[in-house]
Amino acid sequence: MLRKTSTSSACRIAPTLCTESRYVTAQIDTSPCPTPAWLPSGHLQTLYGALAARYHHISFVRERIDTPDGDFLDLDWTGPGLFSDKLANGSASRPDSRLAHTAARRWMQDNDWATLPTATDSPALVLFHGLEGSSHSHYAQAITQHFRARGWMVVIAHFRGCSGFPNRMARAYFSGDSDDIGFILDTVRQRLPNARWHAVGVSLGGNAMLKHIGEKGAAMAWLAACAAVSVPLDLVACGTRLSETWLGKHLYSRNFLKTMKTKTLEKAKRFPGNIDALRLSQVKSLREFDDMYTAPMHGYKNALDYWTRASSKPQLKNIAVPALVLNARNDPFIPEPSLPGSHDCSPRVVLHQPAEGGHVGFVTGSFPGHIGWLPTRLARFFETGA
Repeated sequence: MLRKTSTSSACRIAPTLCTESRYVTAQIDTSPCPTPAWLPSGHLQTLYGALAARYHHISFVRERIDTPDGDFLDLDWTGPGLFSDKLANGSASRPDSRLAHTAARRWMQDNDWATLPTATDSPALVLFHGLEGSSHSHYAQAITQHFRARGWMVVIAHFRGCSGFPNRMARAYFSGDSDDIGFILDTVRQRLPNARWHAVGVSLGGNAMLKHIGEKGAAMAWLAACAAVSVPLDLVACGTRLSETWLGKHLYSRNFLKTMKTKTLEKAKRFPGNIDALRLSQVKSLREFDDMYTAPMHGYKNALDYWTRASSKPQLKNIAVPALVLNARNDPFIPEPSLPGSHDCSPRVVLHQPAEGGHVGFVTGSFPGHIGWLPTRLARFFETGA
């Protein structure tokens, strides 16, 4: 139920929110991400941010957890008291060759847990990556470095098959996987029960995270706050753009499908009869991939049914924890008309919709630029709620 209020700072942030009845609604922030003049479009901001912008590199300690259905997930940890290059007893740790293709350097050991912060309200962050992302991703590295340098525990949660190792089952991950999001959140909370936990979801991971948090409502009150970055809240609109526009199909989707098809063809060999390898080899768009694999493998009729039912936008009204939803209006993956307005959200949501930034780009600074604005924006929200 909406609460009545008098004119407030929320009205100064977004005057259109202050209706005659003066209800509290979601805030809309249109303040800019100061993208440089030498990077003038959403496409360039997206590509440059992913391929060329500068950021510090972090290595992790990896934990493998078994899921209730017999699969596994890999969590990459870093933070005070935990070091990838030495063990809990202080002795040097050699890199594990099995992890050489990942951003993790060694596996978590039992005595590592005793070195982690136990004080009440120690800050901690769990990050859910985007489509085909990992702890190697530029945004995961930049966000991790920013928060770890400020004394936070950070854990990057890999979806099934995204940690550099094939998962055990014919299924994979998908944009509406509330069960896996819930399992990961429960797991990290059990590991550090006294921490003040925050969550960040990027792109696909942001959609799955918001969907879960909305579905759970008040049960998520233990979470201090969450933030979602470049989120395809309306999967029908975003899937259509990536499948039917020229750049969407021939540049962005082709890049995603390159690894998605390879992983799924490998599954077809391990699970004969579960996946149509011939049809998969002919897939040219995300819609075709979701039609033939993602949707039927995860309980949906087809891509349209999957995109409709897995979208987080309808759940924004049910979010009961402070939530930042950050979407650049020039994101080449996300049509601007599909972005939510204040009427789509609960009062706990802040919609930050700068004109520039691209898709998880948000490059700032003089050439060659950096991606430090994004973690700084997340930190400001976690500290101030605005």
